[in-house]
Amino acid sequence: MIDTPNLVDQYCHGVLRTELGLGTFEARLGAHLGGSAALPAAGTTFFDTQTGFAVRRWCPPLLGLEPHCPPARYLARRRELGAAEAGRRLLRASGISTYLVDTGIPGDLTGPAELGAAGAAEAHEIVRLERLAEQVADTSGTVEAFLANLAEAVHGAAADAVALASAAGARQGLASAPEPPGPGEVRGAAGRWLAARPVGGRLTDPVLLRHLLWIAVTAGRPLQLHTGDRDPAALAGFAAATAGLGADLVLLHAYPHHRAAAHLTGLHPHVYADLGPALAHTGARAAAVLAEVLERAPFGKLLFSSGARGLPELHVVAASAFRSALTRVLGEWVMDGAWSRTDAQRVAGMIAAENARRVYRLTGSR
Repeated sequence: MIDTPNLVDQYCHGVLRTELGLGTFEARLGAHLGGSAALPAAGTTFFDTQTGFAVRRWCPPLLGLEPHCPPARYLARRRELGAAEAGRRLLRASGISTYLVDTGIPGDLTGPAELGAAGAAEAHEIVRLERLAEQVADTSGTVEAFLANLAEAVHGAAADAVALASAAGARQGLASAPEPPGPGEVRGAAGRWLAARPVGGRLTDPVLLRHLLWIAVTAGRPLQLHTGDRDPAALAGFAAATAGLGADLVLLHAYPHHRAAAHLTGLHPHVYADLGPALAHTGARAAAVLAEVLERAPFGKLLFSSGARGLPELHVVAASAFRSALTRVLGEWVMDGAWSRTDAQRVAGMIAAENARRVYRLTGSR
């Protein structure tokens, strides 16, 4: 048996404070699966997915029900307990001892302190770069003021946050132009964006996104890059350009391109890969996905996370799927004689928590 008692969830969001009906809960499941704007097929439900089945397997016993109970019964029990109490029971049973929380998503989500209190865990903030830049734009009257304030804001955020994260930068512009844009190019892009932008408008300009990422590289914190459903091999140029500059890059949510992400970690000392919600997405097939990642990535380059947002069930599912897959894969290798039990336990501890503690300098973590 592989022992991973305490996990560091190196990327997640807060959970909802509100009570959820069946439709709202299913919509949140769909959003986790990448279908935030979609509905399930007529006559079906998002519970009929690997993630939905995993929720029904792992979560009902934590609320006093039998595994695999019907969704309506589970949600009735959830409402009976109340959102706060159900959330506490679920989070505290997950075995996650430290949360790194991206606070850049709008909505009625708990912040790091509240999530940590609910889960009886430590919690630290991850600052979302695009959101920070949009806030700076709302309070900067000129191009010069915006650019000066932007650099100051990023470095100021890095003083308190454990990491900086970008959701759009990795998907817009880095593949074709990984190097930092020139000062004139940046000023021109900033002028056009500020002139056309309504208050609160999102940052999508590829030049400004590249500029923002290069500011982050100098800020002294790990930089988390959402790859979405893109092939992370497109980030090879940026990874090469940032080598030796002191900023670790962590590739988030690379599934179904997890092999490419694993390969990239082996090419660059400062590049890491996040297992993320891929194991929760694949449910009963999580062990196969984990084995594929372990084929290519150095073991010191892999980090556990839940990627959970909104539903505390997603923290439980990610942690449970991770432990189950790790036990199955490493246990088989020990049984076959390919690995010693001591080495298997050591690698499990690295991926579960120790790699994250090293990358994010979590010296006070459990």
